[in-house]
Formats: sequence, C-alpha cells, structure tokens
Amino acid sequence: MDKISLGLAKKIQLLLSGDMLPLSKLKGSTIEQMIREGMLQRKLQGRSRQWIFTGNPENLINYLSNNFGINDIQRYIDNLENRSSRSENILASTDSKSSSIRTFIGFLVNCITPINAEIKAQKFVLHPQPGTFVLVNDFETFKLPTDTLIIGVENSENFRLIKNQANLFGSSPTLFVSRYPQSRDLISWLQKNPYQYLHFGDFDFEGIRIFRDEYHNYLGDRASFFIPPNIASLISKHGNKKLYNKQYKFQRHFNLGSEIEELVGLFHKYKKCLEQEVLIEVERQ
Repeated sequence: MDKISLGLAKKIQLLLSGDMLPLSKLKGSTIEQMIREGMLQRKLQGRSRQWIFTGNPENLINYLSNNFGINDIQRYIDNLENRSSRSENILASTDSKSSSIRTFIGFLVNCITPINAEIKAQKFVLHPQPGTFVLVNDFETFKLPTDTLIIGVENSENFRLIKNQANLFGSSPTLFVSRYPQSRDLISWLQKNPYQYLHFGDFDFEGIRIFRDEYHNYLGDRASFFIPPNIASLISKHGNKKLYNKQYKFQRHFNLGSEIEELVGLFHKYKKCLEQEVLIEVERQ
C-alpha cells in the first residue's frame, strides 16, 4: 500500500470531519484499498457522479493507525507541511519516517468453552483465562475442527465481555474473533478454511454494510448476520433515534435476504437503530 501523501492526508481529514468528496479527486491504490476494506463508501448522485464518504470515522481512525502508524492526522499533516524532526514524527505516527507499516499481524480470539486447535501442526487447547485474549499471529497455519462456528464481534466491549452474552449463541463449538485491530488477515483466513461465519455487530445501517462489504462479499452463503429473536423489542426499548437519523441519509439497498430486509424495516418502523453494546446489559439483567 502506498505511503499517505500530504495531499491525500488533507482529503482524509475532510472525510473524517464528515465531508463527502468526488471520487475523481480521490484516486490511487490507497483509496481503492480503503474502499475495498469498507473504510470508505461510495454514493451515486445523478447517473454517473460518485462521491466518497466514511460512514464510521472511528473505524477509519483505527485503520490509519493500524496500517500506516498514523495516530493523529492533524499532527501528521502539520509535520509534513513543516518538515518536522523525526522525534515529532514519532508523535504523529509510529514510524520515524512516517512510512506505511504493519504494526499488528493476525487477529484476537476468545472462546467460552475450550476448543481444540492447531498451529504449525502442533495441537493445543484454546481456552483464554478470564481477562485475557489470544493473538493468533501465525494465522496461515491456524486450524480448528471443521464444525466450529466463527463469530466475528464488531465492537471491542462485546468481545471483551463475551461470556456475559453466552446465552445468545447456544452451546456449539464457537470461536469469537475481534474485528479490531482491523486488517485483511481474518477474511484471508476465513476464505481459505471451511468454517461458517456469523457476524455479531451493531443493528444499524452501518453494521449491515460492514457485514456485506467485509464478509458476505467474500464468503457468500457461509456468512450470516446475527439477529436475536427479540430484536423488535430490543430496538423499541433500547434503540437510538440519533443513530438512525445520522445514518438514514446514507441508507442503501443491501439485497441480503428477507431477514435483513425485515431488520431494516424495524429501523424504519421505530425510527431507531441499536448498538450491540446494549446486549451486554440486557443479558446481565
């Protein structure tokens, strides 16, 4: 992936501020990669003009940090404009030359009950102690029983407290995988292995888009979206009107089957969306 130039950094800063920019002004492999990985989205106006925006600035901020080492986009821009010292660059990015780096390879996993696993043909039992997770760094050789269900957890709080939500997922062999830090390592591993994938994310337009663009487009029918049976009641009681209003203008047709269409219908019925963190407290009650 290309280095983030000064000009591109300024455009990304505008996107982070909520602006939309014409696709014609955002060219290059870096932007194309951000679109493919769901960090940036397209919006068609008229017959042919496309605009680029980010539906979730926090995701983009994390992506810049994990893939480019950019911790502060404004300071990064200031440093490039002022040709700052290497020590100042370190404050803005995790590399003194402000180059593209991979700071985190693999993905974090967790489980409620022990799972037999294998890495580099070495068998072991995966069962993180409470308060800990396991980093699967050598994911290319990571193997599990073929009937293991992989549940991708979108938000870090739900991943950290997954045992509080055990009643949601039954007793079948299940591996929970954190979406963050974000990279293509997880989807690469899933594409090369036969496991079924269940996406556990926010119940809003953006959560469905993440599922479609980052998982369903690559896994097809092996990927499904988790919808609890009492979702209508949850949205009615705990839904967020501001979240609905914020994302409504970017709503889109997902074409992912009747269950997700019914879920979108509930968003419109109650004029609310639901963040998955709500389920932590609901399951505690």
